[in-house]
Amino acid sequence: MKKIGIFGSTGSVGTQTVRIIEKNPDKLKATVLTCGGNTELFRTQIRKLRPYLAVVSAADAAADGAVRALSKEFPRTEFLTGADGLALAAEKGDYDLMLNAISGIAGLVPTWRAIRGGKDIALANKETVVAGGELVMGESRKRGLSIIPVDSEHSAIFQCLQRGPADAVTRILLCGSGGPFRGYTKERLNGVTVSQALTHPNWKMGRKITVDSATMMNKGLELIETGRLFGIGEERIEIVIQPQSIIHSMVEYADGAVIAQLGSPDMKGPISYALSFPERWPADVAPLDFRKLRGLDFEAPDEETFTCLRLAREAMRAGGSSPIALNAANEILVRLFLEGKLRFLDIQTHLERAMDRHVQSAARTVDDILRIDAAVRARVLEGVHRACSA
Repeated sequence: MKKIGIFGSTGSVGTQTVRIIEKNPDKLKATVLTCGGNTELFRTQIRKLRPYLAVVSAADAAADGAVRALSKEFPRTEFLTGADGLALAAEKGDYDLMLNAISGIAGLVPTWRAIRGGKDIALANKETVVAGGELVMGESRKRGLSIIPVDSEHSAIFQCLQRGPADAVTRILLCGSGGPFRGYTKERLNGVTVSQALTHPNWKMGRKITVDSATMMNKGLELIETGRLFGIGEERIEIVIQPQSIIHSMVEYADGAVIAQLGSPDMKGPISYALSFPERWPADVAPLDFRKLRGLDFEAPDEETFTCLRLAREAMRAGGSSPIALNAANEILVRLFLEGKLRFLDIQTHLERAMDRHVQSAARTVDDILRIDAAVRARVLEGVHRACSA
């Protein structure tokens, strides 16, 4: 029986993980659950899974009241609150594998504390690796721990890398659908609404990652994540648009062979693989019917229209604190767009401005990373407010 800690259990990946655990009661036990502020869904999950420990990370009066009510309803579950409770659960909780599905930079500290606590990680939080990859990957290697990617593209790469020696890899082909606005010009993007940006043609995901897919920043963040997860330089990572989302990514070897991982666009597949690795368990994923596939198309990404991709590549080349700044600026800009305070194209305009103004800063510790992240967010907010007031 493998004990799982689901960090971010009420989000898109978290809820799918809950369903997988429910279908494998003889193999998996959810011993730790955490949520942000969706305590109604959290109550349902606790009732089903009966974890040993549960955390509501939101720090406000409503969350405190909800936790008091949950504690009375589930006296056998220990409850913690706030960021400190989340960090404590990550490091000291009784679980074997953390499934980190927390959104954004908020996932970094729990990942770090879990590694310090000797836990293996199934990682769906790409921001952890983008902002803190060198630190996180180095510490996990030092402790002999595994970080198994859950993003469909990185899960695909991870699976393809099982087929040959790492020193024989010549290229990683990082695939993406191109998002809902593939083929759009900048002029056509000018009038994009929040509702349109949240309508992905193939995947059902959380709001932030769906907007990132629409701007193509998601692929830019995945570019940086690929390099750090698998120790490969930017010059050997090629982004390929695969609109059907059937080929999730590919690896090319020195003999010219290209190994591809294919599957239906369903996150239950990579989640199940991360939970079962090195085994493979049946997953509730629709099998591909190759006789009905009309074709598999491939395109180069349009980095002139979707400039977030270019900015991510530049940040990866610059290294240092540039990926931290890129991620921080993007998070705040996507939030403002979702709140109706920015237009769609303003995201990449303000992002480029933030990266042009970024000055490299030492990022040797988690505290350093969080300090840089906070400073960049403050500067971006100030810049947006100044631009809107002009």
